Amino acid sequence: MKKFVTYFFIYLSSLLLFSCSTKRESSSKENLEETLILIETSYGNIKIKLYNEAPIHRENFIKLANSGIYNGTIFHRVINNFMIQGGDPATKPQFDSKNDSILLNYTLQAEFRPNLFHKKGALAAARMGDNVNPEKNSSGTQFYIVQGKIFTNEELSVLAKRKNDNLKNQILYSLIIEKSDGLTAKGIEPNYSELAKSLQDTLDFILSNKPNYNFSDDQIAAYTTIGGTPHLDGDYTVFGEVVEGLDVIDKIAAVKTGAFDRPVEDIPMKVTIVTK
Repeated sequence: MKKFVTYFFIYLSSLLLFSCSTKRESSSKENLEETLILIETSYGNIKIKLYNEAPIHRENFIKLANSGIYNGTIFHRVINNFMIQGGDPATKPQFDSKNDSILLNYTLQAEFRPNLFHKKGALAAARMGDNVNPEKNSSGTQFYIVQGKIFTNEELSVLAKRKNDNLKNQILYSLIIEKSDGLTAKGIEPNYSELAKSLQDTLDFILSNKPNYNFSDDQIAAYTTIGGTPHLDGDYTVFGEVVEGLDVIDKIAAVKTGAFDRPVEDIPMKVTIVTK
């Protein structure tokens, strides 16, 4: 494990260089043959293709799989009708918290693509919350696979409105904080209600230059048939999808769980790159 951490320092450096060159290489990446990964569990196997449209996450996952870092980790968070989450090196029996902590702390730049969304079977990167991670950067190792549920058109309309309302609230909050910080620096106690009213025109102007969020035809078709977790779109990076083993996701999602949604009985995994 210590040898892997030494290697990982080198890998992180190369990852930074890779992310800088992503834009100029994106067109060629999208023409590459898609990489397949195999996740073996006691409940069956899950085969996933990695998207070339998310090259940073794709290359990171390939490096981790080839290194064997995922082998022996478990699905540590499982919520039925939502998702199964794994990939935390700290869940390995031989994890060395002193020497291997780098595996827990590095992040990846978000890679949001409108055509890559949270339909059932989507592979996505876990991350810290917006309050400490406003850039929505991904965890370097942890991932989840979507189970989700089927939605009606009406429910999707409500979700789209909620996303637009949340965006409005986030922008207004940022404006208020910026303005109140300036007043506080001058020794003036801010009146937040009055600030919100005074900033309404600024908020309206900003929103007028931002299109409303609407689910695409492809999203609607997926969410109303196979299902998914549409509320996560645009907030978590999707970088692959299950091509075999959707039934295995259902089996794992249905297991008995305890505190923090951790399965009562551990579900270890082995992750490898496969050719077909």
